[in-house]
Amino acid sequence: MTNKKNDEFSKGDHVSWKSHGGEATGEVEKKITSDTEAAGRTVRASKDDPQYLVKSEKSGGEAVHKPSALKKD
Repeated sequence: MTNKKNDEFSKGDHVSWKSHGGEATGEVEKKITSDTEAAGRTVRASKDDPQYLVKSEKSGGEAVHKPSALKKD
């Protein structure tokens, strides 16, 4: 599986991801394309290897995931 445009997400997209043995749903907050601090940890990202800050609907918590871990609902 390669990173193609279908791995692109936009702010406000409704997505799901695996979380603690279940599935979480939420919204994309932003695309991260450089090393930064987010969701309480250091995030390693670049334009060629972006990650996404997402906010859980259930807990309101924030997490950062690679595009391959997210599924657009």
